[in-house]
Amino acid sequence: MIRIRRAEDRGQAEHGWLRSAHSFSFAGYFDPEHVGFRTLRVLNEDRVAPGAGFPPHGHRDMEIVSYVVDGAMSHEDSTGAGSVIRPGDVQRMTAGTGVLHSEYNASDDAPLHFLQIWILPARAGLPPSHEQRHFPEAERAGALRLLVSPDGADGSLGIHQDVRLFGALLSVGDAVEHRLAEGRHAWVQVVRGAVTANGSRLQAGDGAAISEEAALVLRGEDDAELLLFDLA
Repeated sequence: MIRIRRAEDRGQAEHGWLRSAHSFSFAGYFDPEHVGFRTLRVLNEDRVAPGAGFPPHGHRDMEIVSYVVDGAMSHEDSTGAGSVIRPGDVQRMTAGTGVLHSEYNASDDAPLHFLQIWILPARAGLPPSHEQRHFPEAERAGALRLLVSPDGADGSLGIHQDVRLFGALLSVGDAVEHRLAEGRHAWVQVVRGAVTANGSRLQAGDGAAISEEAALVLRGEDDAELLLFDLA
């Protein structure tokens, strides 16, 4: 079973310096039919004006994954971590017992486009932590590259939840298959381009919840970038 969440049906927020699209209920946007999927709680597509960003603010008991599509994002948090996140980089921050962090467009003249992902942790009260890694395009071209996993397998980032996040870059005609174990679910988010997911066409900004399927076949319809979440 595949349930498609079209890009144009997402919640929208416009703040001048920030344009954000919410796949699930977030901040002032609430939709009782879209409050998350399994342990995937937030999936926001954000576009931030040059030089602008989110000043220091707090989080608790959440696994936060940042995925930059275009531009560069400057990150600082109260653990002492600081970095710049660019396309191909993935960052995981465990908010745990509480953390303050800020995220700014690192450029004064180019926009920033990124996905902010929140995943509910397996348990509360974890110590705050931060991890970031670069995944070259060559590792994601025509393949599902593991980016995040509970055991840090294959050089992925570790996360405190039974979630595996994959990234792929598909050219037209490329196809990848992901097997889903019994009782597992998937969420596909198309970052750009277009794909088919078990025959259903998804375009940039579209997402899809997949349940009760033994396998998921993703095929490039245009040159595409996508994320695939394998969830309990």
